[in-house]
Amino acid sequence: MSPIKPIRTLLVANRGEIARRVFRACHSLGITSAAVYGEVDAGSAWSRSADLSVPLGGVTAAETYLRPDKILAAARAVNADAIHPGYGFLSENADFAEACASAGITFVGPTPDAMRALGSKVGARAAAAAAGVPVIPGIDGAGKSPAELRAAAEGIGFPVLIKASAGGGGRGMRVVERAADFEDAAQAARAEAASAFGDDHLLVERYFPDSRHVEVQVLGDRHGKVIHLFERECSIQRRHQKIIEESPSPNIDADQRRAMTEAAVALAQQVGYQSAGTVEFLVDLDGNFYLLEMNTRLQVEHPVTEMVTGADLVAWQILVAEGRPLPVEQTDLVQRGHAIECRVYAEDPAAGFLPSIGRLARYRRPAGPGVRCDDGVASGSEISSHFDAMIAKVITQGWDRPAALRRMRQALAGTVALGLTTNIPYLQAILETEAFAAGATTTRFLERHMADWRPAPEPSDELWLAMAAFESLRAGRDSAEAGEDGRHWEADPWASTEAWRNLR
Repeated sequence: MSPIKPIRTLLVANRGEIARRVFRACHSLGITSAAVYGEVDAGSAWSRSADLSVPLGGVTAAETYLRPDKILAAARAVNADAIHPGYGFLSENADFAEACASAGITFVGPTPDAMRALGSKVGARAAAAAAGVPVIPGIDGAGKSPAELRAAAEGIGFPVLIKASAGGGGRGMRVVERAADFEDAAQAARAEAASAFGDDHLLVERYFPDSRHVEVQVLGDRHGKVIHLFERECSIQRRHQKIIEESPSPNIDADQRRAMTEAAVALAQQVGYQSAGTVEFLVDLDGNFYLLEMNTRLQVEHPVTEMVTGADLVAWQILVAEGRPLPVEQTDLVQRGHAIECRVYAEDPAAGFLPSIGRLARYRRPAGPGVRCDDGVASGSEISSHFDAMIAKVITQGWDRPAALRRMRQALAGTVALGLTTNIPYLQAILETEAFAAGATTTRFLERHMADWRPAPEPSDELWLAMAAFESLRAGRDSAEAGEDGRHWEADPWASTEAWRNLR
Protein backbone atom coordinates (compact mmCIF):
# COMPACT_ATOMS: atom_id res chain seq x y z
CA MET A 1 0.00 0.00 0.00
CA SER A 2 1.42 3.38 -1.03
CA PRO A 3 1.99 5.89 1.78
CA ILE A 4 -0.12 9.02 2.05
CA LYS A 5 1.81 12.10 0.94
CA PRO A 6 -0.15 15.24 1.88
CA ILE A 7 -0.14 18.08 -0.64
CA ARG A 8 0.48 21.51 0.87
CA THR A 9 1.01 23.67 -2.22
CA LEU A 10 -0.43 22.76 -5.62
CA LEU A 11 0.56 24.52 -8.82
CA VAL A 12 -1.93 24.50 -11.70
CA ALA A 13 -0.20 24.17 -15.07
CA ASN A 14 -3.09 25.67 -16.98
CA ARG A 15 -5.12 28.82 -17.48
CA GLY A 16 -8.65 30.20 -17.62
CA GLU A 17 -11.74 28.56 -16.16
CA ILE A 18 -10.12 25.20 -15.42
CA ALA A 19 -7.30 26.85 -13.46
CA ARG A 20 -9.84 28.73 -11.36
CA ARG A 21 -11.82 25.51 -10.90
CA VAL A 22 -8.76 23.72 -9.47
CA PHE A 23 -7.95 26.69 -7.23
CA ARG A 24 -11.46 26.37 -5.79
CA ALA A 25 -10.90 22.71 -4.96
CA CYS A 26 -7.57 23.57 -3.34
CA HIS A 27 -9.22 26.15 -1.13
CA SER A 28 -11.87 23.64 -0.05
CA LEU A 29 -9.11 21.23 1.01
CA GLY A 30 -6.94 23.82 2.77
CA ILE A 31 -4.21 23.56 0.12
CA THR A 32 -2.26 26.61 -1.06
CA SER A 33 -2.90 27.21 -4.77
CA ALA A 34 -0.37 28.58 -7.26
CA ALA A 35 -0.96 29.93 -10.76
CA VAL A 36 1.41 30.26 -13.68
CA TYR A 37 0.74 32.75 -16.45
CA GLY A 38 2.11 33.99 -19.73
CA GLU A 39 2.34 37.62 -20.75
CA VAL A 40 -1.14 37.58 -22.30
CA ASP A 41 -2.63 36.42 -18.98
CA ALA A 42 -0.82 38.85 -16.66
CA GLY A 43 -3.37 40.32 -14.26
CA SER A 44 -6.12 37.99 -15.51
CA ALA A 45 -9.21 37.37 -13.39
CA TRP A 46 -8.43 33.68 -13.04
CA SER A 47 -4.77 34.13 -12.02
CA ARG A 48 -5.76 36.59 -9.30
CA SER A 49 -7.90 33.91 -7.63
CA ALA A 50 -4.83 31.82 -6.74
CA ASP A 51 -2.91 32.26 -3.50
CA LEU A 52 0.41 32.53 -5.36
CA SER A 53 1.37 33.21 -8.96
CA VAL A 54 4.49 32.88 -11.09
CA PRO A 55 5.11 34.53 -14.49
CA LEU A 56 6.33 32.18 -17.20
CA GLY A 57 7.40 34.76 -19.76
CA GLY A 58 6.41 34.33 -23.38
CA VAL A 59 3.14 34.73 -25.22
CA THR A 60 2.09 31.61 -27.11
CA ALA A 61 1.18 28.21 -25.68
CA ALA A 62 4.48 26.81 -26.99
CA GLU A 63 6.33 29.49 -25.02
CA THR A 64 4.34 29.07 -21.82
CA TYR A 65 1.92 26.33 -20.81
CA LEU A 66 3.54 23.71 -23.05
CA ARG A 67 7.01 24.22 -21.54
CA PRO A 68 7.69 21.50 -18.94
CA ASP A 69 10.94 23.17 -17.92
CA LYS A 70 9.19 26.47 -17.13
CA ILE A 71 6.36 24.74 -15.30
CA LEU A 72 8.76 22.76 -13.11
CA ALA A 73 10.88 25.85 -12.42
CA ALA A 74 7.74 27.70 -11.33
CA ALA A 75 6.80 24.81 -9.03
CA ARG A 76 10.22 24.95 -7.40
CA ALA A 77 9.93 28.73 -7.02
CA VAL A 78 6.83 28.40 -4.81
CA ASN A 79 7.87 25.10 -3.18
CA ALA A 80 4.91 23.31 -4.75
CA ASP A 81 4.77 19.63 -3.93
CA ALA A 82 2.15 18.86 -6.61
CA ILE A 83 1.08 19.94 -10.09
CA HIS A 84 -2.42 19.68 -11.55
CA PRO A 85 -2.36 19.89 -15.37
CA GLY A 86 -6.06 20.67 -15.93
CA TYR A 87 -6.99 19.59 -19.45
CA GLY A 88 -5.23 20.24 -22.72
CA PHE A 89 -1.62 21.44 -22.73
CA LEU A 90 0.47 18.90 -20.71
CA SER A 91 -2.44 16.98 -19.16
CA GLU A 92 -1.89 13.79 -21.17
CA ASN A 93 1.88 14.04 -21.53
CA ALA A 94 3.39 10.95 -19.92
CA ASP A 95 6.91 12.36 -20.21
CA PHE A 96 5.86 15.41 -18.19
CA ALA A 97 4.28 13.19 -15.53
CA GLU A 98 7.57 11.30 -15.27
CA ALA A 99 9.53 14.56 -15.07
CA CYS A 100 7.34 15.62 -12.14
CA ALA A 101 8.08 12.36 -10.34
CA SER A 102 11.81 12.75 -10.98
CA ALA A 103 11.63 16.23 -9.43
CA GLY A 104 9.84 14.87 -6.36
CA ILE A 105 6.58 16.56 -7.35
CA THR A 106 3.23 14.76 -7.31
CA PHE A 107 1.45 14.75 -10.67
CA VAL A 108 -2.32 14.95 -10.13
CA GLY A 109 -3.38 12.49 -12.77
CA PRO A 110 -2.95 8.89 -13.90
CA THR A 111 0.34 7.05 -14.03
CA PRO A 112 2.58 7.48 -17.08
CA ASP A 113 2.06 3.80 -17.96
CA ALA A 114 -1.72 4.20 -18.01
CA MET A 115 -1.43 7.39 -20.03
CA ARG A 116 0.71 5.65 -22.63
CA ALA A 117 -1.54 2.59 -22.74
CA LEU A 118 -4.67 4.67 -23.32
CA GLY A 119 -3.33 7.89 -24.86
CA SER A 120 -3.01 6.16 -28.20
CA LYS A 121 -6.33 5.24 -29.74
CA VAL A 122 -4.66 2.08 -31.03
CA GLY A 123 -3.47 1.23 -27.54
CA ALA A 124 -6.93 1.92 -26.13
CA ARG A 125 -8.46 -0.46 -28.68
CA ALA A 126 -6.04 -3.19 -27.61
CA ALA A 127 -6.78 -2.65 -23.91
CA ALA A 128 -10.52 -2.61 -24.62
CA ALA A 129 -10.34 -5.87 -26.53
CA ALA A 130 -8.48 -7.45 -23.61
CA ALA A 131 -11.17 -6.20 -21.21
CA GLY A 132 -14.02 -7.44 -23.42
CA VAL A 133 -15.19 -3.94 -24.35
CA PRO A 134 -16.71 -3.59 -27.86
CA VAL A 135 -14.60 -1.64 -30.38
CA ILE A 136 -15.52 -0.11 -33.75
CA PRO A 137 -14.47 -2.21 -36.76
CA GLY A 138 -11.21 -0.67 -37.99
CA ILE A 139 -7.52 -1.04 -38.69
CA ASP A 140 -4.25 0.35 -37.40
CA GLY A 141 -2.62 2.43 -40.13
CA ALA A 142 0.93 2.23 -38.77
CA GLY A 143 3.43 1.66 -41.59
CA LYS A 144 0.75 1.59 -44.28
CA SER A 145 0.78 3.78 -47.38
CA PRO A 146 -2.36 5.73 -48.40
CA ALA A 147 -3.00 3.10 -51.09
CA GLU A 148 -2.78 0.27 -48.55
CA LEU A 149 -5.03 2.15 -46.17
CA ARG A 150 -7.53 2.67 -48.97
CA ALA A 151 -7.64 -1.05 -49.68
CA ALA A 152 -8.21 -1.75 -45.99
CA ALA A 153 -10.95 0.90 -45.88
CA GLU A 154 -12.73 -0.76 -48.78
CA GLY A 155 -12.70 -3.95 -46.72
CA ILE A 156 -14.30 -2.13 -43.77
CA GLY A 157 -16.89 -0.46 -45.99
CA PHE A 158 -17.54 3.22 -46.61
CA PRO A 159 -18.09 5.69 -45.09
CA VAL A 160 -15.00 5.55 -42.90
CA LEU A 161 -13.39 7.88 -40.38
CA ILE A 162 -9.67 8.57 -40.58
CA LYS A 163 -8.34 9.85 -37.27
CA ALA A 164 -5.04 10.53 -35.56
CA SER A 165 -4.04 7.91 -33.02
CA ALA A 166 -2.74 10.64 -30.70
CA GLY A 167 -4.47 13.76 -29.44
CA GLY A 168 -8.06 14.81 -29.83
CA GLY A 169 -10.26 17.87 -30.39
CA GLY A 170 -11.16 16.78 -33.91
CA ARG A 171 -7.68 17.42 -35.31
CA GLY A 172 -6.34 14.84 -37.73
CA MET A 173 -9.88 13.61 -38.45
CA ARG A 174 -11.49 13.16 -41.85
CA VAL A 175 -14.78 11.52 -42.82
CA VAL A 176 -14.51 9.82 -46.22
CA GLU A 177 -17.69 8.90 -48.06
CA ARG A 178 -16.16 7.15 -51.10
CA ALA A 179 -12.99 5.35 -52.08
CA ALA A 180 -11.99 7.95 -54.71
CA ASP A 181 -11.48 10.58 -51.98
CA PHE A 182 -9.64 8.38 -49.52
CA GLU A 183 -5.97 8.91 -50.37
CA ASP A 184 -6.14 12.72 -50.39
CA ALA A 185 -8.02 12.67 -47.09
CA ALA A 186 -5.48 10.30 -45.54
CA GLN A 187 -2.57 12.50 -46.56
CA ALA A 188 -4.28 15.60 -45.17
CA ALA A 189 -5.11 13.85 -41.88
CA ARG A 190 -1.55 12.56 -41.56
CA ALA A 191 -0.09 16.05 -42.10
CA GLU A 192 -2.50 17.64 -39.61
CA ALA A 193 -1.78 14.97 -37.00
CA ALA A 194 1.97 15.42 -37.39
CA SER A 195 1.63 19.19 -37.00
CA ALA A 196 -0.76 19.08 -34.02
CA PHE A 197 0.65 16.13 -32.07
CA GLY A 198 4.07 15.38 -33.52
CA ASP A 199 2.73 11.94 -34.48
CA ASP A 200 1.28 11.02 -37.89
CA HIS A 201 0.02 7.60 -36.81
CA LEU A 202 -3.50 7.07 -38.21
CA LEU A 203 -6.41 4.80 -37.44
CA VAL A 204 -9.20 3.99 -39.90
CA GLU A 205 -12.61 2.98 -38.57
CA ARG A 206 -16.10 2.39 -39.84
CA TYR A 207 -18.02 5.67 -39.71
CA PHE A 208 -21.54 5.79 -38.34
CA PRO A 209 -23.07 8.99 -39.77
CA ASP A 210 -26.07 8.79 -37.47
CA SER A 211 -24.90 7.99 -33.97
CA ARG A 212 -24.68 9.33 -30.46
CA HIS A 213 -21.67 10.23 -28.36
CA VAL A 214 -22.07 8.99 -24.79
CA GLU A 215 -19.20 8.96 -22.29
CA VAL A 216 -18.73 7.49 -18.84
CA GLN A 217 -16.84 9.25 -16.04
CA VAL A 218 -14.54 6.93 -14.08
CA LEU A 219 -12.26 7.47 -11.12
CA GLY A 220 -9.66 5.11 -9.71
CA ASP A 221 -7.40 5.19 -6.65
CA ARG A 222 -4.05 3.63 -5.75
CA HIS A 223 -5.74 0.90 -3.73
CA GLY A 224 -7.28 -0.89 -6.71
CA LYS A 225 -10.74 0.64 -6.53
CA VAL A 226 -12.38 1.98 -9.69
CA ILE A 227 -15.82 3.59 -9.67
CA HIS A 228 -17.98 5.20 -12.33
CA LEU A 229 -20.06 8.34 -11.97
CA PHE A 230 -22.56 7.46 -14.70
CA GLU A 231 -22.74 8.90 -18.19
CA ARG A 232 -22.89 12.15 -20.12
CA GLU A 233 -24.56 12.79 -23.48
CA CYS A 234 -22.18 14.78 -25.71
CA SER A 235 -23.66 14.32 -29.18
CA ILE A 236 -24.11 17.98 -30.14
CA GLN A 237 -20.77 18.77 -31.72
CA ARG A 238 -19.28 20.94 -34.41
CA ARG A 239 -16.11 19.80 -36.13
CA HIS A 240 -15.95 16.92 -33.63
CA GLN A 241 -15.91 19.36 -30.70
CA LYS A 242 -18.66 19.28 -28.09
CA ILE A 243 -20.68 22.42 -27.37
CA ILE A 244 -23.60 21.12 -25.26
CA GLU A 245 -23.45 18.23 -22.80
CA GLU A 246 -25.91 16.74 -20.34
CA SER A 247 -26.36 14.04 -17.73
CA PRO A 248 -28.11 11.65 -17.66
CA SER A 249 -28.25 10.86 -21.37
CA PRO A 250 -31.83 11.12 -22.64
CA ASN A 251 -31.10 8.39 -25.16
CA ILE A 252 -30.14 5.30 -23.18
CA ASP A 253 -32.14 3.09 -20.85
CA ALA A 254 -31.19 1.44 -17.57
CA ASP A 255 -29.87 -1.73 -19.22
CA GLN A 256 -27.66 0.23 -21.63
CA ARG A 257 -26.42 2.41 -18.77
CA ARG A 258 -25.47 -0.65 -16.76
CA ALA A 259 -23.64 -2.27 -19.68
CA MET A 260 -21.74 0.90 -20.61
CA THR A 261 -20.68 1.77 -17.08
CA GLU A 262 -19.54 -1.81 -16.44
CA ALA A 263 -17.52 -1.72 -19.68
CA ALA A 264 -15.90 1.59 -18.69
CA VAL A 265 -14.88 0.28 -15.27
CA ALA A 266 -13.51 -2.92 -16.86
CA LEU A 267 -11.32 -0.90 -19.22
CA ALA A 268 -9.98 1.26 -16.38
CA GLN A 269 -9.26 -1.81 -14.26
CA GLN A 270 -7.47 -3.45 -17.20
CA VAL A 271 -4.72 -0.80 -17.04
CA GLY A 272 -4.78 -0.17 -13.27
CA TYR A 273 -6.18 3.31 -13.79
CA GLN A 274 -5.81 5.99 -11.11
CA SER A 275 -7.36 9.48 -11.03
CA ALA A 276 -10.22 10.84 -13.17
CA GLY A 277 -10.75 9.61 -16.71
CA THR A 278 -13.46 9.44 -19.32
CA VAL A 279 -14.38 6.45 -21.47
CA GLU A 280 -16.06 7.67 -24.65
CA PHE A 281 -18.49 5.49 -26.58
CA LEU A 282 -20.25 5.69 -29.90
CA VAL A 283 -23.84 4.44 -29.70
CA ASP A 284 -25.54 3.48 -32.96
CA LEU A 285 -29.24 3.91 -33.60
CA ASP A 286 -29.87 0.27 -32.67
CA GLY A 287 -28.42 0.89 -29.19
CA ASN A 288 -25.12 -0.94 -29.76
CA PHE A 289 -22.13 0.81 -28.23
CA TYR A 290 -18.44 0.81 -29.18
CA LEU A 291 -15.33 2.32 -27.61
CA LEU A 292 -14.16 5.55 -29.21
CA GLU A 293 -11.28 6.34 -26.86
CA MET A 294 -10.39 6.98 -23.24
CA ASN A 295 -9.29 10.44 -22.17
CA THR A 296 -6.75 10.20 -19.36
CA ARG A 297 -7.63 13.55 -17.77
CA LEU A 298 -10.43 15.67 -16.44
CA GLN A 299 -12.98 16.68 -19.08
CA VAL A 300 -14.32 20.13 -19.88
CA GLU A 301 -17.83 18.82 -19.25
CA HIS A 302 -17.16 17.36 -15.80
CA PRO A 303 -19.52 19.86 -14.07
CA VAL A 304 -22.68 18.12 -15.32
CA THR A 305 -21.51 14.95 -13.57
CA GLU A 306 -20.80 16.90 -10.39
CA MET A 307 -24.23 18.51 -10.51
CA VAL A 308 -26.15 15.22 -10.65
CA THR A 309 -23.93 13.21 -8.27
CA GLY A 310 -22.80 15.81 -5.73
CA ALA A 311 -19.18 14.78 -6.32
CA ASP A 312 -16.18 17.11 -6.37
CA LEU A 313 -14.12 15.40 -9.04
CA VAL A 314 -11.15 17.75 -8.72
CA ALA A 315 -10.97 17.38 -4.94
CA TRP A 316 -11.17 13.60 -5.34
CA GLN A 317 -8.37 13.71 -7.91
CA ILE A 318 -6.21 15.49 -5.36
CA LEU A 319 -7.06 13.00 -2.60
CA VAL A 320 -6.15 10.11 -4.91
CA ALA A 321 -2.85 11.80 -5.82
CA GLU A 322 -2.02 12.04 -2.12
CA GLY A 323 -2.44 8.26 -1.90
CA ARG A 324 -5.78 8.32 -0.08
CA PRO A 325 -8.61 5.93 -0.95
CA LEU A 326 -11.64 7.23 -2.79
CA PRO A 327 -14.08 8.68 -0.25
CA VAL A 328 -17.13 6.85 -1.62
CA GLU A 329 -18.26 3.41 -2.69
CA GLN A 330 -20.05 2.74 -5.96
CA THR A 331 -23.30 2.13 -4.10
CA ASP A 332 -23.11 5.62 -2.57
CA LEU A 333 -23.47 7.25 -5.97
CA VAL A 334 -26.79 8.01 -7.63
CA GLN A 335 -27.96 10.41 -10.34
CA ARG A 336 -30.27 13.08 -8.97
CA GLY A 337 -32.16 15.27 -11.40
CA HIS A 338 -30.72 16.43 -14.71
CA ALA A 339 -27.89 18.81 -15.65
CA ILE A 340 -27.02 20.60 -18.90
CA GLU A 341 -23.84 22.47 -19.83
CA CYS A 342 -23.41 25.04 -22.61
CA ARG A 343 -19.98 26.28 -23.65
CA VAL A 344 -20.01 30.03 -24.27
CA TYR A 345 -17.36 31.12 -26.75
CA ALA A 346 -16.21 34.44 -28.18
CA GLU A 347 -16.85 33.39 -31.75
CA ASP A 348 -19.11 34.17 -34.68
CA PRO A 349 -21.29 31.19 -35.69
CA ALA A 350 -22.53 33.11 -38.74
CA ALA A 351 -18.95 33.46 -40.02
CA GLY A 352 -17.86 29.85 -39.73
CA PHE A 353 -17.28 30.12 -35.96
CA LEU A 354 -14.32 32.44 -36.38
CA PRO A 355 -12.95 33.56 -32.99
CA SER A 356 -13.95 37.04 -31.87
CA ILE A 357 -10.75 38.51 -30.52
CA GLY A 358 -10.47 41.58 -28.33
CA ARG A 359 -11.64 43.11 -25.07
CA LEU A 360 -14.69 41.88 -23.20
CA ALA A 361 -16.12 45.32 -22.43
CA ARG A 362 -18.69 44.05 -19.95
CA TYR A 363 -19.15 40.58 -18.52
CA ARG A 364 -21.65 39.30 -16.03
CA ARG A 365 -22.16 35.64 -15.25
CA PRO A 366 -25.64 34.17 -14.84
CA ALA A 367 -26.98 33.33 -11.40
CA GLY A 368 -30.02 31.80 -9.77
CA PRO A 369 -31.29 28.51 -8.33
CA GLY A 370 -29.65 25.51 -9.98
CA VAL A 371 -27.22 27.66 -11.98
CA ARG A 372 -23.44 27.24 -11.97
CA CYS A 373 -20.96 29.17 -14.07
CA ASP A 374 -17.31 28.15 -14.48
CA ASP A 375 -15.32 30.99 -15.99
CA GLY A 376 -11.96 32.71 -15.96
CA VAL A 377 -12.87 36.17 -17.18
CA ALA A 378 -14.18 39.49 -15.92
CA SER A 379 -15.17 42.80 -17.46
CA GLY A 380 -12.12 44.10 -19.30
CA SER A 381 -10.60 40.66 -19.94
CA GLU A 382 -8.85 40.16 -23.26
CA ILE A 383 -9.73 37.22 -25.48
CA SER A 384 -6.45 36.40 -27.21
CA SER A 385 -5.83 34.78 -30.57
CA HIS A 386 -3.19 32.62 -28.90
CA PHE A 387 -5.61 30.55 -26.83
CA ASP A 388 -9.05 28.97 -26.77
CA ALA A 389 -11.84 31.54 -27.08
CA MET A 390 -14.04 30.08 -24.33
CA ILE A 391 -15.62 32.70 -22.09
CA ALA A 392 -17.53 30.44 -19.71
CA LYS A 393 -19.31 27.18 -19.13
CA VAL A 394 -22.91 27.66 -18.03
CA ILE A 395 -24.38 24.68 -16.18
CA THR A 396 -27.91 24.26 -14.90
CA GLN A 397 -29.63 21.56 -12.89
CA GLY A 398 -33.30 20.75 -12.45
CA TRP A 399 -35.36 17.94 -10.97
CA ASP A 400 -35.83 16.64 -14.52
CA ARG A 401 -34.64 17.48 -18.04
CA PRO A 402 -37.39 20.02 -18.85
CA ALA A 403 -36.61 21.88 -15.61
CA ALA A 404 -32.87 21.96 -16.38
CA LEU A 405 -33.64 23.17 -19.90
CA ARG A 406 -35.87 25.99 -18.65
CA ARG A 407 -33.15 27.12 -16.29
CA MET A 408 -30.56 27.01 -19.06
CA ARG A 409 -32.68 29.21 -21.29
CA GLN A 410 -32.98 31.72 -18.46
CA ALA A 411 -29.28 31.50 -17.61
CA LEU A 412 -28.15 32.18 -21.18
CA ALA A 413 -30.59 35.10 -21.47
CA GLY A 414 -29.05 36.52 -18.29
CA THR A 415 -25.43 36.14 -19.41
CA VAL A 416 -23.94 39.52 -20.32
CA ALA A 417 -20.93 39.53 -22.67
CA LEU A 418 -20.58 42.89 -24.40
CA GLY A 419 -17.90 44.00 -26.81
CA LEU A 420 -17.38 40.71 -28.65
CA THR A 421 -19.51 38.43 -30.78
CA THR A 422 -20.46 35.27 -28.90
CA ASN A 423 -22.20 32.00 -29.68
CA ILE A 424 -24.95 32.66 -27.12
CA PRO A 425 -27.67 33.26 -29.77
CA TYR A 426 -26.63 30.03 -31.49
CA LEU A 427 -26.85 28.08 -28.23
CA GLN A 428 -30.25 29.63 -27.51
CA ALA A 429 -31.49 28.60 -30.95
CA ILE A 430 -30.38 25.00 -30.37
CA LEU A 431 -32.23 24.87 -27.06
CA GLU A 432 -35.41 26.17 -28.72
CA THR A 433 -35.60 23.39 -31.32
CA GLU A 434 -38.25 20.72 -30.93
CA ALA A 435 -35.58 18.07 -31.54
CA PHE A 436 -33.50 19.17 -28.54
CA ALA A 437 -36.55 19.40 -26.31
CA ALA A 438 -37.39 15.83 -27.32
CA GLY A 439 -33.83 14.62 -26.58
CA ALA A 440 -33.31 13.66 -30.23
CA THR A 441 -29.61 14.53 -30.17
CA THR A 442 -27.18 12.84 -32.55
CA THR A 443 -23.80 13.82 -33.95
CA ARG A 444 -25.62 15.20 -37.02
CA PHE A 445 -27.87 17.47 -34.96
CA LEU A 446 -26.32 20.75 -36.10
CA GLU A 447 -26.25 19.65 -39.72
CA ARG A 448 -29.93 18.75 -39.62
CA HIS A 449 -31.42 21.42 -37.42
CA MET A 450 -29.09 24.44 -37.54
CA ALA A 451 -27.86 24.56 -41.14
CA ASP A 452 -30.16 27.47 -42.02
CA TRP A 453 -29.67 29.39 -38.78
CA ARG A 454 -28.88 33.08 -39.09
CA PRO A 455 -28.47 35.55 -36.22
CA ALA A 456 -30.93 38.36 -35.62
CA PRO A 457 -29.74 41.84 -36.63
CA GLU A 458 -27.33 43.25 -34.08
CA PRO A 459 -27.75 46.62 -32.34
CA SER A 460 -25.81 49.50 -33.84
CA ASP A 461 -22.26 50.19 -32.72
CA GLU A 462 -23.50 53.39 -31.11
CA LEU A 463 -25.98 51.49 -28.94
CA TRP A 464 -23.34 48.97 -27.86
CA LEU A 465 -20.99 51.82 -26.93
CA ALA A 466 -23.73 53.54 -24.95
CA MET A 467 -24.56 50.32 -23.13
CA ALA A 468 -20.91 49.66 -22.33
CA ALA A 469 -20.46 53.23 -21.07
CA PHE A 470 -23.56 52.92 -18.91
CA GLU A 471 -22.22 49.68 -17.48
CA SER A 472 -18.90 51.33 -16.66
CA LEU A 473 -20.72 54.06 -14.76
CA ARG A 474 -22.76 51.45 -12.94
CA ALA A 475 -19.64 49.50 -12.02
CA GLY A 476 -18.13 52.64 -10.52
CA ARG A 477 -21.23 53.29 -8.46
CA ASP A 478 -21.22 49.64 -7.36
CA SER A 479 -17.92 50.10 -5.57
CA ALA A 480 -18.86 53.51 -4.16
CA GLU A 481 -22.35 52.69 -2.91
CA ALA A 482 -22.11 49.18 -1.49
CA GLY A 483 -24.12 48.88 1.72
CA GLU A 484 -23.27 47.04 4.90
CA ASP A 485 -25.03 43.93 3.63
CA GLY A 486 -22.74 43.85 0.58
CA ARG A 487 -25.54 44.66 -1.86
CA HIS A 488 -24.96 47.26 -4.54
CA TRP A 489 -26.90 49.85 -6.53
CA GLU A 490 -30.44 48.56 -6.76
CA ALA A 491 -31.14 50.16 -10.16
CA ASP A 492 -29.10 47.51 -11.93
CA PRO A 493 -30.48 47.19 -15.49
CA TRP A 494 -28.98 43.71 -15.90
CA ALA A 495 -30.84 42.45 -12.84
CA SER A 496 -34.13 43.25 -14.54
CA THR A 497 -35.50 41.00 -17.26
CA GLU A 498 -38.09 43.61 -18.22
CA ALA A 499 -35.81 46.04 -20.05
CA TRP A 500 -32.56 44.28 -20.96
CA ARG A 501 -32.10 40.90 -22.62
CA ASN A 502 -29.20 39.25 -24.38
CA LEU A 503 -30.80 38.77 -27.80
CA ARG A 504 -27.77 38.98 -30.05
